[in-house]
Amino acid sequence: MSKKNIKYRVLAILALLGASIWTGFPLSKRINLGLDLKGGMHLVLRVDSSKVAPEHRYDAVERALEVIRSRIDQFGVAEPLIQRQGADQIIIQLPGVTDRERAKELIGRTALLEFKLVNDGPKALEEAAAGNIPEGFEYVKDEDNRPILLSKAASMTGEAIKDAGVGMDEYGLPSVKLEFNEKGIDAFSKVTSEHIGERLAIVLDAKVHSAPVIRSKIDSGQAEITRGAGFSPEEANDLRIVLRSGALPAPMVIEEERTIGPLLGADSVASGVKASIIGSAMVFGFMCLYYFLSGFIASIALIFNFLIILGYMGFFNATLTLPGIAGIVLTLGMAVDANVLINERIREELKLGKSIYAAITGGYAKAFSAIFDSNLTTLIAAFFLFQFGTGPIRGFALTLTVGLMASMFTAIFVTRTIFEILLLNPNFKQLKMLRLIGETRLDFIGKRKVFYALSAIVIVIGLAAFFKKGKDAYGIDFSGGQIQEYQFQNPVTPEQMRGILKDAGISDASIQQFKEDPRIMIIRTGSDTQEQLSLKFKDTLKDNPFNLMRVEKVGPVAGAELRKKAVLALSVSL
Repeated sequence: MSKKNIKYRVLAILALLGASIWTGFPLSKRINLGLDLKGGMHLVLRVDSSKVAPEHRYDAVERALEVIRSRIDQFGVAEPLIQRQGADQIIIQLPGVTDRERAKELIGRTALLEFKLVNDGPKALEEAAAGNIPEGFEYVKDEDNRPILLSKAASMTGEAIKDAGVGMDEYGLPSVKLEFNEKGIDAFSKVTSEHIGERLAIVLDAKVHSAPVIRSKIDSGQAEITRGAGFSPEEANDLRIVLRSGALPAPMVIEEERTIGPLLGADSVASGVKASIIGSAMVFGFMCLYYFLSGFIASIALIFNFLIILGYMGFFNATLTLPGIAGIVLTLGMAVDANVLINERIREELKLGKSIYAAITGGYAKAFSAIFDSNLTTLIAAFFLFQFGTGPIRGFALTLTVGLMASMFTAIFVTRTIFEILLLNPNFKQLKMLRLIGETRLDFIGKRKVFYALSAIVIVIGLAAFFKKGKDAYGIDFSGGQIQEYQFQNPVTPEQMRGILKDAGISDASIQQFKEDPRIMIIRTGSDTQEQLSLKFKDTLKDNPFNLMRVEKVGPVAGAELRKKAVLALSVSL
């Protein structure tokens, strides 16, 4: 290769390296951490379109998206992700939010506000109690749990609201102040003037919050929502948010939920960084000790590979997740494999007595097809993972794809360029490498029947072990259910935990405890029991405080859908 060509290759490498460093650093500003690394909440909601006419279903999802985005913006979450997925699903990611019950209430609440007249006639109430409910009314309980007759028809709805704020009622308790728009002012003035002396109930999501008596005509365009025992400041603020944002067009079903506490997120970052550093150091050490100069060149290529991946992520402001870290590690492994193939082919060429130039040229030529085939097949699998996967799995597939292309470039182009630079030195005449294992010749073809039999035995044992585990062989992503991870101040024995679960009436739970840190307990149940268990722990383990590290919940519909996609992706990629 001419010096001119080498010069262009070096310039291309330096340009790409410079661009990668420019776009990838500083990491804290260029690359976002996923919820599994910094903590937060991930929700997949499905709009219950069975409650909506077929011709309005698309618009219902779009309206739900707008309402939820407005609620979250007012909730004050920094950099939330809210986007549509498929025909009727909405993905929500809330960094830093760990109060799952409050977040779910705020996001999933329909917030259908209605003003309905109350029939307070004693005779009508007596007949209703006996089962004779007047036409056009329903027999319900008010805010004090007393039976009332409530009109089925609403005199006004939440569409009449212009604004909502938090204030104090006459008893000094938090309440929600309503301000009506022009149509609302006219409607409220009319209903209050025509029904003086009657009660007007304020109903939210089919629940009566208050039913004050109309004393006079009200044309101020304002009203107040109170509750018998009063709202907490958080409840009043959340109610203000949902009323200002408007009602959801249809009920929302939570298909998937994952909540990661900040402690677990920080621990995941520390563990991921530690594992990456140790793994990389071991790989670099092995390559340099076993292949000497060739191994050192391969290590330089691995560093280039890593920088290119970071540059890509920084350029697109990508989000790094735990599966993404796994994709980077797998990429580096593939890159090492490519360099090992090249070095072994060079060794074979040197053994044939070829010159150093001929050995390097022949080594790269003979290794190329194997490297290309292995990367191509992995790229095909990554493509289908991205096509049929969701969320973090797509992130893993994308990181793997970029990493594989970077590894092809560094293993074949970068290392070859370095060798070409070394070949310009007339004193560069040999490459030394260790060889711990001599030549091996296994007659796989001749003994193929033996290996067929051994492979079949291993497959049968694996399948038997898999099916023996039953439903425990599947994670909640495929079977549905909930996983809760707790960190207690002092270790809790599995026997003690089983007793607590039994007292709580939870019979379908499985528990897992790590020997490395017995303070951590992972509990898997078939349904949402997190709030129930947390209260039980506080009551039973009063002297043993705990942190809720993470909660993951997947509904049966989402689990079945993911199972279907996984089987399809595996079948197509094979």
